Amino acid sequence: MSDNALLRPNRFGIFLPPYNIAGISPNVLLKQAMDLVVHADEFGLDEAWIGEHHSGGAEIIGSPEVMLAALSQVTSNIRLGTGVNSLSYHHPFNLAERLMLVDQLSKGRAMMGFGPGQLVSDAYMMGVDTNRQREMMAESAEAIVRLINGEIVTMETDWFKLDEARLQVLPYNRRKPFDMVVASVASPSGPRTAGRLGTGMLTMSVAGAGDSLRSAWSVAETEAEYAGTTISRENWRLSNFMHLADTEEQARKDFEYGFAEMWDYLGQISVIPKADTDDLNEKIDAALETGIIFLGTPDSAIEYIESLVEETGGFGCFLMNTNDFASPAAQLRSIELMAERVAPHFRGQFDGVDASRDWTLAKRNETGETIWKDQAVNAIELATKQYEEEVARREQAAS
Repeated sequence: MSDNALLRPNRFGIFLPPYNIAGISPNVLLKQAMDLVVHADEFGLDEAWIGEHHSGGAEIIGSPEVMLAALSQVTSNIRLGTGVNSLSYHHPFNLAERLMLVDQLSKGRAMMGFGPGQLVSDAYMMGVDTNRQREMMAESAEAIVRLINGEIVTMETDWFKLDEARLQVLPYNRRKPFDMVVASVASPSGPRTAGRLGTGMLTMSVAGAGDSLRSAWSVAETEAEYAGTTISRENWRLSNFMHLADTEEQARKDFEYGFAEMWDYLGQISVIPKADTDDLNEKIDAALETGIIFLGTPDSAIEYIESLVEETGGFGCFLMNTNDFASPAAQLRSIELMAERVAPHFRGQFDGVDASRDWTLAKRNETGETIWKDQAVNAIELATKQYEEEVARREQAAS
């Protein structure tokens, strides 16, 4: 594939784990999360994904499908996805039913993400063996895909059973495939499952990790060919921690709100490296060097996403992972900048206005002024002269 043929994203959205700082009412945090999605909808972003977590105190949404059901009633156009459901914690039939309910409530805007479960503490509380979670995810995902596709499923594993199971309520739009994705982070299990089932893929992107990103897609393609399914880069979503502001300085200043607390938390419960300093700017610099986060302006975000296109070979959707690194107000502004400047660049929304502006300003006379200015001045002078002549005629007639 030539560079000119690389697929550039034409869909943009937000990804909300969400990570929240301590000391704020859970009720307020849930409202703030909903406000972010409503704002993204009002500003024309395409998708919003909400995570599922059950411990730690920073990620308090245990049922993303319940949040999506609520959001379906206060949004109009944005598509709503579980990002992602931890399949090893649920019977697949119950989960598929709940997503179909969300799809009906949203009139066909629901999407579903599959994952094994992120937090080890969640699995511990529920007695789930973390070494088996990926296998359980693959088994459950197979059942869910078949159920949502309208099949009658008889299937038995060592942790769930289905006997002639069928969903009463199927997707809102049966003529369009229901959008399902598999989470992909570090292991090949996500791409393997996506390829085998013919679903999309949602990958946490890391700048400079082009080899691993390309490898993830290669695994998915190999497994799809083996299973006889079809996958498309259009259905590949990349997500990264991203915060935008009007200036680089403001973006960094916004991180004074909660970055230190959140980064220290993530360093203790995930594979994200621990910060070896208490200095905020040094923490930010170290995080930026890993490529796990991005902060900057719309212009630098465009360059960053273009680099991801080159590193991956192309993808269809970019999701901005937004959280309490910055204040709720700063997150809202970040969403606005994504919608105002970044998404339109990739969608081609500036093409017409830019071409028209260039054409308009290119029409110039020998003095270097635009011909439109000359014509405007001439028209004003003519109108003034004609009015003066009319006044003179009236005065002459009255005398």
